[in-house]
Amino acid sequence: MKSLFFIAVCLLGLFSVSCIPNKELVYLQNKAMATDSLVVVSEKQAPYRVQINDILNIRVKAMDQRNIQMFNPTGATDLNATGDERAFFDGFTVDLHGNIRIPILGEVRVLGYTTDEIETMLETKLLEEELKETSNIFVTVKLTGLRFTVTGEVGSTGTQTLYQPRVNIFEALANAGDILVTGDRKSVAVIRQYPNGQKIHHVNLLDVDVMNSPYYYIQMNDIIYVKPLKQKTWGTGVTGLQTFGTIMTVVSFVTTTILLIDRL
Repeated sequence: MKSLFFIAVCLLGLFSVSCIPNKELVYLQNKAMATDSLVVVSEKQAPYRVQINDILNIRVKAMDQRNIQMFNPTGATDLNATGDERAFFDGFTVDLHGNIRIPILGEVRVLGYTTDEIETMLETKLLEEELKETSNIFVTVKLTGLRFTVTGEVGSTGTQTLYQPRVNIFEALANAGDILVTGDRKSVAVIRQYPNGQKIHHVNLLDVDVMNSPYYYIQMNDIIYVKPLKQKTWGTGVTGLQTFGTIMTVVSFVTTTILLIDRL
């Protein structure tokens, strides 16, 4: 009987730690704030700087469109091309040296610059080398979609492209089917590219303060990795009911084994 009591205590302890508690699943928790409090977010994200292999969408506008037709792409040859395919054909790809090739202007170095800085640079070069100030040119430079990869404990892993200027980490995860119950929301890794290499950052999605993080808004080519919780490794179940069923199965097996041994 002592053996059975000891086993029951051990299994009860396992039950108490094996299922995933609700506090590990609820996003944006902040016990110090009222549930209807307004969260004031300060913008801390540094502007994105262009990397190698990025594709830029560049448009030049002027009063006389005939003067700037050569600077604007005519469109993909395949009318059935998707957004990514059209971007590949129509966009300006940053080569391994950090340059793009512009008609007439030739190679222009853009590596490490923001899109605003590239707009100013191209306007200056066009006015100085090709056009006159009376042309009233207007240059726009955008990334051809925000491409990112989500992997780990999510509903659907893979690389996606969203055509909007800003995407926060919750939107990115939602497009990947959200984090599974077995995913660790406390330490989501954001692998970000920089001109000198990649860095790994961690964000806690359970804390409302994540909205103040410089990694709250994702950037081009970010990789988001959600690692599994320990409960998945243990294999006892993700809910209390699943864990209870697993433990009862183990208890029945152990009890039957002990009773058979006692009869011998």
